[in-house]
Amino acid sequence: MHGNLGNIVILMAVAVITVWLFKRINLPPILAYLFCGILAGPDLLALFEHPEDMQNFAELGIVFLLFSLGLEFSLPKMLAMRHLVFGVGLAQMVLTTLVFMGIALLLGFDGKASLVIGSIIALSSTAIVIKQTSDLGILNTTRAQIAVSILLLQDLAVVPLLILVPLLAADSEQSLGIAILLAFLKGLLVVGILLSVGKWILPKVFREVASTRTDELFVLTTILVALMAAGLAFSFGLSMALGAFLAGMMLGESKYKYQLEADIRPFRDILMGLFFITIGMRLVPHNLPDQIHWALLGLVVIVLLKVVLIRISAEIFKLGKQDAWAAGLKLCQMGEFGFVLAALAVDHAILNSEQGSLLLTIGVMSMAITPWLVDKSPQIAKAISPEVTPNVKGLEQISVQDHQLTDHVLIFGFGRVGQSVSRLLKIEAIPYMVVDADPIRVQESQNAGEPVYFGDVKQKDILRTVGIERAKLVLITFDQHEKAISVIHLIKSLYPDLPVVVRTRKDYRMEELLAAGASQVVPEILEGSLMLVTQVLQLSGVPMSRILKRVRKERKGHYANMHGFFPGETTELDYVEQDKLKFMHAVILTEDAYAVGKSLLQLNLQQWKVNVKGLRRDNLELAEPDENMVLVVGDVIVIAAKPHKVERAERFLLEGD
Repeated sequence: MHGNLGNIVILMAVAVITVWLFKRINLPPILAYLFCGILAGPDLLALFEHPEDMQNFAELGIVFLLFSLGLEFSLPKMLAMRHLVFGVGLAQMVLTTLVFMGIALLLGFDGKASLVIGSIIALSSTAIVIKQTSDLGILNTTRAQIAVSILLLQDLAVVPLLILVPLLAADSEQSLGIAILLAFLKGLLVVGILLSVGKWILPKVFREVASTRTDELFVLTTILVALMAAGLAFSFGLSMALGAFLAGMMLGESKYKYQLEADIRPFRDILMGLFFITIGMRLVPHNLPDQIHWALLGLVVIVLLKVVLIRISAEIFKLGKQDAWAAGLKLCQMGEFGFVLAALAVDHAILNSEQGSLLLTIGVMSMAITPWLVDKSPQIAKAISPEVTPNVKGLEQISVQDHQLTDHVLIFGFGRVGQSVSRLLKIEAIPYMVVDADPIRVQESQNAGEPVYFGDVKQKDILRTVGIERAKLVLITFDQHEKAISVIHLIKSLYPDLPVVVRTRKDYRMEELLAAGASQVVPEILEGSLMLVTQVLQLSGVPMSRILKRVRKERKGHYANMHGFFPGETTELDYVEQDKLKFMHAVILTEDAYAVGKSLLQLNLQQWKVNVKGLRRDNLELAEPDENMVLVVGDVIVIAAKPHKVERAERFLLEGD
């Protein structure tokens, strides 16, 4: 017992270290879990004598993952994207499976193993691709929509594949058709039961649970529903994942969808991590020297063929060449569900452990190069197929009228903000021109007569084509921080005196944009707060002239009085925000506090870039305390700084070190 506990602690420590390390080098956590599994496996640390004993518990991660996928399954969304999902997605799945099945047959595998291998390779990594495209801010581009549609079809195909693999292990070939028919009938029965329960019983259950306003009860009920649905499917001889998927799907249209997803996410992520650790344990490192050349060859073949097959699938449905190549580059890796199917195939003796290990090795290697491929896919696609985007006027087709514009406003990015600005400019008869990188949006806008053109504003030729030398102002509206900085640097290198106004959602990034050369940065959150304060002050009877003076002062001072906030239990911050945002914190001076008897000037908190936002003494609040004021016991000092500096300043005020 104590030995197992010690091994579990070691496993958790290794997981923490590997996830941290992989995150630091911008690799996805799934690779960290796989690597952790390799380290903990029988060939290295050998933490567990029987790693397969962890498999049943770890499979709950797949159950919760499929439950979450079911919550995201939206019938209206599927109908809207049906041509891409059931067109390009289905074509990719069928073509890739058949091609790699054929290759496996040529290599000497039997029919069942070949079908499984083809299915495994046909799948791509939903987790990595969606995360990477979301982080890069390109989810709404055509190439990303094609990729998402294919991923959606693949995710749907996973459910029948999880049913099919155990059936393929049947001893009698004649029983396969009957087994599939029985599984189909059982599936219909399970679907009928779950949908009936979901329509007539679960809404009442969750309504009653929600009325108790007990978070723990809601979480327990969510887990119970997912596990009961999985157990029902399992009792009929079907995949637990299928039951969980159906449970999620029937709750996906309910008003509790987002709460359910939030409740299940911590369990899903932890158990998925454990699942991929168990997958990593299946890798056999001592086979690598004999397999590495086959793994590298397989990696090259799989990546190249999947890119070409996705390009062919897109060509069948007349999609743009560049978008098709870019989507193929995003999806050329093997997916996390491929690991699931490979493990299942090994368990049912369809593949041996060496073959499964080789597939897992290729999958890990393909996932490792995916972030780079997603990032560089537009440039590679353009190099492969340097044609102009069809049906969209590029800047080489700029109208004569727009080409002769002077003293105009250049708007880079035509989302909601850019469109709102353009409408007001039009009302005031101020000429403007827009450059946007979304071909669908550009086409829609051009059809409506807007002066919008397709292009990448990070290129000098593009800026010169839109007459930047004749413009009086540049407005950057897209919410991509790194791209905005590079565009500002480019503009300032060409025309240093040209005003550049930048819109950002991230107020903690203001200083970086200003340092890059932006004339003015408009942070949405702070501007929204400023407008709200304006309304509140006006309704409170403050004269409008005084309000406008206050607003002008805040903008001129870069919103100095509005930075910093008190964090709470529900405050969610990522690593970037924690390094940039300012926290506010109230420090109460006790009798033994180091700061008692000293002035703010003596303490010199500015040495750590810590600002004193106020001081409270005997229920009196001083917004701007005198630096020479001597602090006494009971004083409350309100400080603002980055989180680690706040902690340092509090320790100094109380302990003096």
